[in-house]
Amino acid sequence: VHSLGNVAVFDTDTRIPPEKIAYALNPFLPDDIVVQDSCEVPGDFHPRHCDSRKTYEYKILNRTFPLPTRRLDTYFLYGKLNVERMQAAGDYLGGLHDFKSFCSNKKMKKSSVRTIYDIEIREEGQEIRMTYTGDGFLYNMVRILTGTLIEVGRGDRKPVEMMEILERCDRGAAGFTAPARGLTLLEVRY
Repeated sequence: VHSLGNVAVFDTDTRIPPEKIAYALNPFLPDDIVVQDSCEVPGDFHPRHCDSRKTYEYKILNRTFPLPTRRLDTYFLYGKLNVERMQAAGDYLGGLHDFKSFCSNKKMKKSSVRTIYDIEIREEGQEIRMTYTGDGFLYNMVRILTGTLIEVGRGDRKPVEMMEILERCDRGAAGFTAPARGLTLLEVRY
C-alpha cells in the first residue's frame, strides 16, 4: 500500500526547529519514503484518535497486457470492466453502515460501523480510478470493497447485492481482497 498523505506524530527534545525536521530526516530514509512536511502540534494531538476524513484511491490498469512501469502502483486486470455497474454498486455503500463483511480482521474488538461519504469510480483511458472517502476504514476494507466492485464490473455480481453483503456482516459474503499495490492513501483531513 502506498501513501501520499500519511501523518506521523512523535515526541522529541531535539533543538532542530519543527519545520526543519523533514529536511533532517530525509537524507536517512530509503528512496521510497520522503517526509513532505514537519510542524509542531499540540501535545494532545494524535492522528488515530481525532475526527478525520480519509481518502484512498485504488488504481486498476485495465488493458490487454501489463505495463512494467506501472507494476508497483496499479493492479493489472485483463478483461473490460463495466464502470457504470461498479459505480451503481458503490452507491449502495455510501452512508453509515456496519462494514464487517468488508473487514479481514476476525478478532476485531472495535465497532465495524463506518461512514463512507463518497465512492467515485472513473475510467481514464486504460486506467480505472476508484476513490473512497470516509470517516475511517477497517483492516483491508478498501481492498475488499475494490475486489467486490471488480466482481460487479465483470458481471459476476449485481450492484444491488451490496445491500445483502452489508446486512450479512460476514466476510465470506464479500468479494476477493484486491492486491495492495493498487492502493494509495491520498489524504487525511482533520
